[in-house]
Amino acid sequence: MQDAQVYKANALVEASYRLSLYEQRIILACISQVRRDEPLTDQKLYTISAQQIAEMTGTQLGTAYQNLKAASERLFDRRVTLHEAPNGQENTRIRLTRWVQTIEYRDKEGAVDLRFGTDMVPYLSQLTEQFTRYALADVAKMSSVHAIRLYELLAQWRGTGKREVSLEWLREALYLEDRYTNIRDLKRWVIKPAIEQINEHSPLWVEWDQRKTGRRVSHLAFTFGEKSQKASQKPRNRKGSRSPGGKARNASGSIYGIPMEVINTQARPGESSDDAAHRILEERRNTAKA
Repeated sequence: MQDAQVYKANALVEASYRLSLYEQRIILACISQVRRDEPLTDQKLYTISAQQIAEMTGTQLGTAYQNLKAASERLFDRRVTLHEAPNGQENTRIRLTRWVQTIEYRDKEGAVDLRFGTDMVPYLSQLTEQFTRYALADVAKMSSVHAIRLYELLAQWRGTGKREVSLEWLREALYLEDRYTNIRDLKRWVIKPAIEQINEHSPLWVEWDQRKTGRRVSHLAFTFGEKSQKASQKPRNRKGSRSPGGKARNASGSIYGIPMEVINTQARPGESSDDAAHRILEERRNTAKA
């Protein structure tokens, strides 16, 4: 499954649902098996084993066995709220449906068989426009379901390198309900851990900032790009704008007096410009003291 690709309609990427980590792994592993060269029907059976999950995620086989069985028992009852139709089709209805119509756990083999729900099929097969694709390996080693979901939401806008979402919309998409209602808790337990895992495990680097409406934080703004690209190609904030760390960049294009060219050259993968500037400054101070 090393080269497996996940294809989802953008409408499914932006749907509202809650899945545990292993439920998410089961669903994504089966989605990655959907053939692009043939139509999908709701009778197609997909299989994922504990052995495959363990190899894919780098976890212990015994742990994979245990979690796979528990996740398969819950997955049948998991629902998803779809706000849009696939392939850019207009949809004025909100559809509440299930991920799967049938799921079985084969205890002796440590494997799960499932059939996707009838309503899910158009969101996974024969997608001609408005869909998101990424490698299963991009999220395989993430241990946060919020990191996986946020990665999908960013991958959907991969070509732009920027995405801004309202807190209300994000909370609904992540199906947080009455959890983390305080913005500090949301940032501490959802946003920051998700960003850290995306920066650590995926091909993307991500920086983020918050936006206010009046005195209240109302939106989150994400800036991201491919780690494989040179640091100097990262999208930069506009002149005078504030960086995620809250320190304004001056007109000359520097932070802490360090030119942006130096910061971009020495920034580590996934490290924000402000973090890199702070690290470089501390390293220079330590060198001067030596």
